[in-house]
Amino acid sequence: MGFFDFLFPPRVDELALRDVSSDDFLAKVAPRLVPATRPGAVALLPFNDPSVRAAIHEAKYHGSDTAFNYLAAALADYLRDADDLSATRFNLVALVPVPLGRKRRKERGFNQVEEVARRAGKELNIPVDAALLARTRETVSQVSLPRHAREENMRGAFRVPQDAANRIDPAHAYIVLDDVLTTGATLQAAIDALSAAGARHIIPLALAH
Repeated sequence: MGFFDFLFPPRVDELALRDVSSDDFLAKVAPRLVPATRPGAVALLPFNDPSVRAAIHEAKYHGSDTAFNYLAAALADYLRDADDLSATRFNLVALVPVPLGRKRRKERGFNQVEEVARRAGKELNIPVDAALLARTRETVSQVSLPRHAREENMRGAFRVPQDAANRIDPAHAYIVLDDVLTTGATLQAAIDALSAAGARHIIPLALAH
């Protein structure tokens, strides 16, 4: 333990990421289809891996640049080679991060999913439309709810604001992104809102499952 670690003990998750290189983290990317949503979502990383879980926690609760960069690299790595996102199929592909409620965003000062999306989007020149979805209300944290209550908690939780609706184009593809997929309730609510606004090509994606 170094001198600064003695004075300022690192968080457990921060420590777990310290010895993981970017290449080590990218080696954990193992996309798989999770049929928890309609259409099914692709999850990039296994949440039960200690370094993946540490990166998700460090990004979500502490705004760690290291965590943001590792997760963005994993997202960019997947998008770069994704067959279903060929530029010839759609007029435009856009990343749509699942939004936080105003209260939670104010408390944290950032939306971790948006931060990851912006870093990956910049690397690949894919636009990020963080204003396309909005929360209709504050919701209880999904972590605190049993499985059967999560869908009800998130039903109708998102909408496409009126001033953003004209950006919906049936010829565009919208990659709706969340950090962790458990039951799929959050992603499904986002999918439903985009679909109701006229989106026809919606690709649900989660950083981890």
